[in-house]
Formats: sequence, structure tokens, C-alpha cells
Amino acid sequence: MATFLTLPVELIADVLSELDLDSLITISYLSRRLHDIVSDPSLNPWRKPILRSLRSGQEGESSGSLKHLSVRRIVPRHNWIEILSLASPSFILLDATLPNLSSEEWEECFNRRFLPGWRKWHKDGSWKATYLEVLHRVYHRSRTSCTTDESWTKYIVLNRNGTANELEGSSRNFNPLAIFNEMKLQNNLMHLETRIRLVVQLADVRIIALGTLNRPRSTLTVNPNAHTFLHPPGIDDLQTLRNNRVVTDHGVYPLGPDTADYPGVSPPSIDFSKMTHPLPASSHHDYPWYTPGGGDKRWLGSGEVEEEGLKWVGGLMIIAQIVTPKTLELGGDWPPLQDLDLVVGPGRNQYASLVWNDLWAIAPWMEERITNKIDGPGLGI
Repeated sequence: MATFLTLPVELIADVLSELDLDSLITISYLSRRLHDIVSDPSLNPWRKPILRSLRSGQEGESSGSLKHLSVRRIVPRHNWIEILSLASPSFILLDATLPNLSSEEWEECFNRRFLPGWRKWHKDGSWKATYLEVLHRVYHRSRTSCTTDESWTKYIVLNRNGTANELEGSSRNFNPLAIFNEMKLQNNLMHLETRIRLVVQLADVRIIALGTLNRPRSTLTVNPNAHTFLHPPGIDDLQTLRNNRVVTDHGVYPLGPDTADYPGVSPPSIDFSKMTHPLPASSHHDYPWYTPGGGDKRWLGSGEVEEEGLKWVGGLMIIAQIVTPKTLELGGDWPPLQDLDLVVGPGRNQYASLVWNDLWAIAPWMEERITNKIDGPGLGI
């Protein structure tokens, strides 16, 4: 121990960060030097064990160290921004002892956890009150069929002509498959199978896209914005220059670099830094880059075509589905995390509104590619 304590503080902090929370708490009281190191916000050996606990999905099943971490003065307060951004609603509302954060910190927690469109719930109260109120709504809706708080559910459709519509349907009877089948009927695409992709999962919702794939005879029915939404423009070229790719059974996907600096490569108008507001779940933590692990199934193909050489045709419907305790259970006898498994089965019938600001947060590269934003049905002016 004496030799260990003579090492540089940065190295000691790195070693301590590999411990679990219980062990880190215990060792922090063994000496004054260790106590000072674990208390230093700039070193912060708490972040890694906290993230490991959150990503395991067992926050409330541990010894209670994470539940009552806020009462320990040796834990830097900014760690709670990450906990409040990623932990399950039940853990935060029913188990955790909440910290005393500033109004700015509570607002940051809100922005990291929820879609930008959910800021509409912030009225005159504090950001802490707004955060807890919205989290209560999510917790309630994830366990019931109640739609009292949101009578109409909004969604976005990317049209093949470059425009996009923000539409809405009754929350009580909201069925994305039925709505999309009606879209296919109107566009003479009923003979094509509905393809469904999980775009990104957040702490409380996951963004899902419904579209159709075909091998068209001409480009008239091709929807370039559907492809661009799922394949950020230039991301393959950027990664080719860095020779940093991952090969899976489904194809070759770009892996994001550790920094967001792409001098001389990325167009200034396109930002491929990892999304932080809102913060993706661990299954998509590298979004918009590919996240290894099996949860990221946006790209079942590469380049300009999808699997089997098909292209997206017709409209692409984008929705926000509320994550429930049963969401990750298999919905039926089909491949997991794609197509019908995403919308059919237990825990897949509650949806939240998705508006323009949410789309820009999830896919900022789309803002300059949509030629006309239309509120409601129609072709626009």
C-alpha cells in the first residue's frame, strides 16, 4: 500500500476507477491521501464504476451504494448529472436519495435525458420540479395505457420529394403500422413489406423509422432523405480515411473516433460528434457513429444501397416509442431489434410526440436537406 500511494495521483485514480462502488467507498477511507484523491473532481475515479452500474441495468439491485451516493461528500456532485440522465425512472423516483443540485444542473439533467420537444412541460416552476414531473409522466405511461397527458401524438414523415410533414394522430388509438399502411396505400406501395429500423435509444424513448425497400426501375420513387437519415452523409467516407471500421455478419460499419475534430474532411455544416443532448442509452452510446454490441441495427447494408441491393422508396415515418420494462423482450418469432419486433408485442404500444426540434437533435444533418417543413398534411406552399 505504501508503494502504491507514492504513484502519481492520476495513475492512482485510474486504478481506483476499475473498482466497484462498494470497494471504492471502502478504500476511500483507508488513508487521507486516498480520501483526497477520490474527492478531487478533476480526477473523479467515480465515473467509471457509476457508468458500469448504470449500463448493467441493475442500479437498484446493488448494495445500495449508488442509491445513497448523494449523502457522501467525497463524491463530486457532477456525477449525478450522468446518473439522472441515464438511470431508470423507477430507480430515480423510488430508490435514490436525490442530491442538492443547482437550477442550472437540473436543467442540464433535463436536456441530457429528454427530447427537446419535452421542454414544453416547463412552465413557471423550477427545473427540478419539471424534471421530476416529466419523469413521473414517463414512469406512469410506461406501465399503463393512459394517454391523458398527451391526447395527440405527433410524428414526422420524410417525403421522397425532399419535403417533410409533422403530423399527428389520436394517442388513444395510435398504431404506427396502421398509419404507415395507409401511407403505402396512398402511394401504391402496398405490395412492399414494411421495414422498421431502430435509429437510436434514449433513457426513456427509442426513435423508430418505418419505410419500404425496393429495387426501383427509376429514381422517381427513391427517397434519398430516408437513406440520409439512417446513413449520415459522408460518415462512411470520413471513416474510410481513418481506416476504423467494424465488420459484423450484417456488413461493415464506421466506428466513431474519440474526438469530434475532423479538419479538412467533414463539411463545416455537418457535425458528427457524439450526441449528448439528449444522451443515448448504452446500446447506442457512440451515435451517430456505429455502436458495437448488437443493439445498433440501423445499417443492414453499406454505401447507397441497403440489404440485398434495395433502396428506400416512398415516405419514411419517424416515431418516438416509450421504453417500458418489457420493451427489450422478444415480441415474436422474428429477428430482434428490427422490423416487427420493434412495434409488435408486449411493451410496444405507448408512444410520445416527436417534433421538429427533436429531429434536429437526433439528426442535425437533416435540417439543411429537408426542402420544406410542413406542419400538418399537405404539400406545403
